[in-house]
Amino acid sequence: MEIQKKLDGLKSFFHDKKVIVAFSGGADSTLLALVARDEAKDALAVTVDNGVMPPECIPKAEQIAKKIGIKHHIIANNFLKDSDFEINSPNRCYICKNKIYQQLEEMASDYQYDFVTDGTNITDLFEDRPGLMVNIEKNIRTPLVQYGFTSQEVRTILNNMNVEYNPSTTCLATRIPTGVMITPEIINCINYAEDLVSNLTGLDVVRVRYNEKIALIEVEDIDKLIDKTILNHLDSKLKAAGFEKVTMNIASHKNSEKEIFVCKPCKNEKNGMMLEAQLPYRLNIPETCHELETLGEVKCSPNMGIAILEFDGRTITLSENGKIVARMMEDREDAQNLLIRVLPCIRRQK
Repeated sequence: MEIQKKLDGLKSFFHDKKVIVAFSGGADSTLLALVARDEAKDALAVTVDNGVMPPECIPKAEQIAKKIGIKHHIIANNFLKDSDFEINSPNRCYICKNKIYQQLEEMASDYQYDFVTDGTNITDLFEDRPGLMVNIEKNIRTPLVQYGFTSQEVRTILNNMNVEYNPSTTCLATRIPTGVMITPEIINCINYAEDLVSNLTGLDVVRVRYNEKIALIEVEDIDKLIDKTILNHLDSKLKAAGFEKVTMNIASHKNSEKEIFVCKPCKNEKNGMMLEAQLPYRLNIPETCHELETLGEVKCSPNMGIAILEFDGRTITLSENGKIVARMMEDREDAQNLLIRVLPCIRRQK
């Protein structure tokens, strides 16, 4: 779909509705807030301060909401006081998002909003994000998925409109390996380290991973970090802060668009193309089959771990291991449009 058609769809989605936008100030939620401001009957951007976000994220979200001109509310809730979150299990992100959206659901009910919406986009569905299951369970609306927006398209729209957004809104707990207890001391240590690197380099996107008191620094432009004076200063300061060793990832950390699928010529078809995509999570085949029935005829085999969809003259095969294969694509755009229709129907295993 052309970007303008997607934007028109987004406008119609919000038109004359009373909505809550889960708002981080990142690109995706900023686009939702921008459109909701103009189209919704009543729009409220809500930011939840969970106690483990970089400190600048909350005031930046507040600043961006003010510039957009949308009503903004902040809910403070320190998740570090929640033992389920603190133990840092593999489903930590699910626990976090579930707590956040429980609060937004209650607000929507209390003040009679039509629904809660968040900025999940099509590109996000190709990442291992257990928290996305909360959207389905709580019926959180995801219009960027519904109208097929990719991460790059969202950023392109905002950049063309000269709209500011927060380039870095990820939770500091994501720097800690699962199974390692999340404590205020570790969070403060990570926050100090990232502030230090950012101040020394002038970079906006900085990550410092914490693993058994080893700091792993990741930045968007490694050239800004490769300076003997800076490295010596970082080593000294971070060891004084509690790290035993300071290391660096030589690959750049960038918000680049990933190659989300491969499109190549079919071996047995002269003019057809074949789509192949690999999701980083396993599929719940029975639930996926049920959702796919809204698109076309489905053959479901949970025992074999396969779902086969006949849709728009094409056969799409989805495997329990997350692989998607479809043949007879006209071109790459045709393949992407097919994925946009199929991906919202996929249900992952818990």
